[in-house]
Amino acid sequence: MSVERIRLETLRDKVMTAEQAASFIQNGMVVGSSGFTKAGDSKVVLPAFAERAKKESIKITLMTGASLGHDTDGKLAEAGALSKRMPFQVDRTLRNKINAGEVLFIDQHLSESAELLHNENLPPVDIAIIEVAYIDRDGSIVPTTSVGNSVTFAGLAKQVILEINTAVPEEVYGIHDIYQAENYPHRNVIPIVAPWNKIGRKTIPLDPSKVIGIVFTDITDSPADIAAPDAKTSSIARHILEFFENEVKLGHLTDRLLPIQAGIGKVANAVLMGFKDSNFYDLTMFSEVLQDSTFDLIDSGKLSFASASSITVSKDCYHRVFDNLQRYRDKFVLRPQNISNTPGLIRRLGVIAINTAIEFDIYGNVNSTHVSGTKIMNGIGGSGDFARNAYLSIFVTQAASKENAISHVLPMVSHVDHTEHDVDILVTDIGLADLRGLAPRERAQQIINNCVHPDYREELQSYFDRACARGGHTPHLLEEAFSWHLRLGETGTMKK
Repeated sequence: MSVERIRLETLRDKVMTAEQAASFIQNGMVVGSSGFTKAGDSKVVLPAFAERAKKESIKITLMTGASLGHDTDGKLAEAGALSKRMPFQVDRTLRNKINAGEVLFIDQHLSESAELLHNENLPPVDIAIIEVAYIDRDGSIVPTTSVGNSVTFAGLAKQVILEINTAVPEEVYGIHDIYQAENYPHRNVIPIVAPWNKIGRKTIPLDPSKVIGIVFTDITDSPADIAAPDAKTSSIARHILEFFENEVKLGHLTDRLLPIQAGIGKVANAVLMGFKDSNFYDLTMFSEVLQDSTFDLIDSGKLSFASASSITVSKDCYHRVFDNLQRYRDKFVLRPQNISNTPGLIRRLGVIAINTAIEFDIYGNVNSTHVSGTKIMNGIGGSGDFARNAYLSIFVTQAASKENAISHVLPMVSHVDHTEHDVDILVTDIGLADLRGLAPRERAQQIINNCVHPDYREELQSYFDRACARGGHTPHLLEEAFSWHLRLGETGTMKK
């Protein structure tokens, strides 16, 4: 324990164990916790609460920035400690509880949670649990590897528990840009005109009288699962890079492109890594999460600056960055997610958004969240914030999976997260469909020609031709639209 990290000495008598801190949480409370894609999350207080919930009947509503690390969501779900969860998760145990109806889940655009709290459209936060590097002399707090919704939680929560993580160096001071937009109807323009603009303060303001407990930890974030590019992800990356090169030739973009946003996962990493050997240079990012590929691009000299809400990287990359912060600190910034994901900034900066789909249909509607229309996978995350407002909205997925038993291009998606109106480019390992300026019938043919796995192309073409014969602006055969999903459920394959 390093009490020197509590620079406001009047708070030093608030130090306690994780179990003592967890005892403040009462049944039915709304708890807001720091954490965004496994970064900067509660490492000990929420797990201690999960242990407590194994022994007594107690449930909470849990809000975070995004997903938590160290299996915390799973521990809470298994202990029966959650009544409601929002706005994003990736845990298998929690997912099963949600799909069984045992935990209610609010799948929400990541830009909206803080807005709804400020507008009092959600129940108020009773207790906030926030991971920090240290508490400054004025009582303000220095976040660690994410900002997420911590600014809102700190400002609006009735009480606050702080986890001071000594595994994070105090030198993180200065990598955050803490800006809170005014409440309606007095909101001003957010004055960011480039990813590197810093407009806020370096610490999160906090009323010290709210602090009811301080717990020390020395635990790093859960490492990201980094998968090496495979044949499919490399093919997707190649199609996207070729598309960008053609856009440069047409004069639509320059070799610097525009600020890039990429979702998390192996496809996003493969796409970003593809830039290393490309002709593009002086790239920038305005995204949600900085992954290994971000820092690889910085090291290669291809990426000059990156703005996001968290850092979620592998163990090796974590040490590369935080053991050499002086080398990277002028290359990136971490912001609150209602700034990194705010629609107006995404539109103003002309962001190129690259996100992952579970499936898409012949008209360009995208399902990012549900398997076979009913079972949640992870959540919409920030993809909707970016898709609707991006200069280019790109969605990627493999054409087929499970030894080609499942086609990811379908007559009609089983759940719609992003309508055809928000989607510009669709990419699979088979090819790329540019949907800009196309009517529905043109979009369908473009997608069938370029994105569908060969095993399914003939049947999908037949569906479209017969639908067109029946007529309509957006032709469909409603009695067949979900037949592929039904066939999968009955036989284990979408193939006839």
